[in-house]
Amino acid sequence: MNSDMHKTKTKTIFKILPIILLIFTHCNNNRQSEDTERSVMQYKDMHTFSKPDQAVVRHLDLDIIVDFDKKIITGKAAYTIENIKGVNKIYFDSRDLKIEKITLGKEEKDTKFQLGAFVEYLGQPLEILIEDNTKIVNIYYSTNPGSVALQWLEPQQTAGKKHPFLFTQSEPGFARTWVPCQDSPGIRFTYTAKVQVPGGILVIMSAENPTQITPDGNYNFKMDQPIPAYLLALAAGDLQFKATGERTGVYAEPSVIDKAVYEFAEMEDMLLTTEKLYGLYRWDRYDVVVLPPSFPFGGMENPRVTFVTPTILAGDRSLVSLIAHEMAHSWSGNLVTNATWNDFWLNEGFTVYIERRIMEELYGKSYADMLAVLGYQDLEDDIKKLSADDTKLKLNLTGRDPDEAMTNVAYEKGALFLKTIEEAMGRERWDGFLKQYFDTFSFQTMSTEKFVEYLKNELGNAPDATELLKQIAIDDWVYKPGIPGNFKVYSDRFKQVDEQIKHWKQGTPVPDLYVKEWTTHEWLHFLRHLPEKMSLEQMGELDSSFEFTNSGNAEILCAWYLHVIENKYTAALPALEKFLLNVGRRKFLKPLYKAMVKTEDGKEMAKAIYSKARPNYHFISVNTIDEIVGK
Repeated sequence: MNSDMHKTKTKTIFKILPIILLIFTHCNNNRQSEDTERSVMQYKDMHTFSKPDQAVVRHLDLDIIVDFDKKIITGKAAYTIENIKGVNKIYFDSRDLKIEKITLGKEEKDTKFQLGAFVEYLGQPLEILIEDNTKIVNIYYSTNPGSVALQWLEPQQTAGKKHPFLFTQSEPGFARTWVPCQDSPGIRFTYTAKVQVPGGILVIMSAENPTQITPDGNYNFKMDQPIPAYLLALAAGDLQFKATGERTGVYAEPSVIDKAVYEFAEMEDMLLTTEKLYGLYRWDRYDVVVLPPSFPFGGMENPRVTFVTPTILAGDRSLVSLIAHEMAHSWSGNLVTNATWNDFWLNEGFTVYIERRIMEELYGKSYADMLAVLGYQDLEDDIKKLSADDTKLKLNLTGRDPDEAMTNVAYEKGALFLKTIEEAMGRERWDGFLKQYFDTFSFQTMSTEKFVEYLKNELGNAPDATELLKQIAIDDWVYKPGIPGNFKVYSDRFKQVDEQIKHWKQGTPVPDLYVKEWTTHEWLHFLRHLPEKMSLEQMGELDSSFEFTNSGNAEILCAWYLHVIENKYTAALPALEKFLLNVGRRKFLKPLYKAMVKTEDGKEMAKAIYSKARPNYHFISVNTIDEIVGK
């Protein structure tokens, strides 16, 4: 075949490919609807009042106004529903919402409704009377200024200082605080949205997004792929957009955009790498929005537009594994979703595993090994603090906050379990299994029991099934506490770091240590393995040689500040306070405040800093730090 003929055929293929994909998507969506119906009837989610086996939502048309002055959202949530069992009531989740009125159908026929008793962590059940032929339920509502999911920022709290900012955080069960919904990860729906904001504000959602600010502040959105409520997301502020590839780009405030584009320049390569490993990316675009510093997490995997913390803008692309992690959620979590928060490891364990495979493909095995060892260290630390039951992959969160699922057990133990399977099966076979898994259960719900059954069935078909099942020890990983003894993590590069720590302990001057070309991960290992107690002279020598206090890397700063607090290194205390006043990421706040309150002097310092910082933190961080420091 000559090159010209090849180009002509290639062009023809690309012309008809969208049509083929459209037909496939339409057929697949019909199958997904049937699969969703079956899945919501299989799993009882203790963190929702909805009864999806009786009547379930299929589509949302949202029409809202964002009022920055009053710090509320008002509007209408119109749901297309399916009355599976012909009941006369449908149930939604609501928390701190004011329900104005509810009507049925396009003709807007008034109906009766009531809010039930408040339940901790869950809010209130919204019970709505419906008729046999009801297809649409219209809920008129407004939020509360203190809504858990909504973070309202004054202009001075943003990078540009000119416009206010709003962002949402719906996971794990906070979507119900800004939209009345059936707030369970096992319930999927498509949606459209109309959003009105003041002039000069760009709005983006977990949907098809604009790239320019509209003159009138009106925006329209469409999400054709069904998602659970925890993936509903909105951000509104002085944002700009710049592309980083054909399907990837960055939203950020004008003063941050160029730095973010540099930091995330490899997103398109990451996307191509993940597709090569695990199959087609099914969400059209993968963009990132850099939020203000009060965002409580590293990232949130909202479909089509990941929300990320500015703390990963280190200037050297050393923390982009977080982007790989959130991108991996486009397969694990967003595509195949944990049935309940008891099954949270199915979202995060798979995602950590895939993240490390992406980083290995891009930066080599030694890089991924460092990430695995650091993760293992975090897991060991968590296991020491958690009850035995909470170190199992399959959790029991009855009567508890679903946020308690978000420990390194789900993330790191889950990833270690999958790594164990890979080593037993061999990478090629395991990769084939994962591709099949994501294709078979795309846009569906997955429980721990269902995954274990599927895995055992697949392994049972192998000629070496008995040996594989023995080697993997599935039930030990999933249903028993702690870390099974059949796994080890190791890093050659960290062995070299350990050598330098040993030399320093034996008297080698700090400037003579060999630290050339160390990445963030080597520095983290170094800081984590320094002696707990050090003299002020030692602290000063380390600081003057390596400039830890003045680092622009939040991961390094947090690890260093733990030593600062422990050893009362007063020279760095002003920088510590500045860090705590300007960073809202819970991952950093929690260990630092915990370290401070160990002593009476530290408690006073923690309370003084927190009294100033608390108004700038998100509820999720406040909820955690209140327990440590007190209000």
